[in-house]
Amino acid sequence: MPPTLEDRLRDVLEGISDIDELLAGRDLNAFRADKTLRAATERYLEIVCEAARKIPDHVKQEGAEIDWRKMTNFANLLRHAYHSTKVETVWDIIQNHLPLLKSFVERQIVGSLK
Repeated sequence: MPPTLEDRLRDVLEGISDIDELLAGRDLNAFRADKTLRAATERYLEIVCEAARKIPDHVKQEGAEIDWRKMTNFANLLRHAYHSTKVETVWDIIQNHLPLLKSFVERQIVGSLK
């Protein structure tokens, strides 16, 4: 059975939670200095972006605050141009874009429970 919308939303939320856990108490300098931490974070970001990509368009329309195209492009960068991924870009996405996505997904999950 293929994953449902709820499965996709939970995958996004779980990936973001995993990133939050990995980076708790760390700043950009600590992130930059730890290659293993960056690799793990980038893997979770791939999962988050891929799950988000599979969210149907009619649901994404409710999240106008999210740059869905940027998310897809970033996932492609991680998969295909990993050698040119900039630490600052990853950090910016984590700090400025994931909170919006997390909030959107939480709203969708709560809405699906009604």
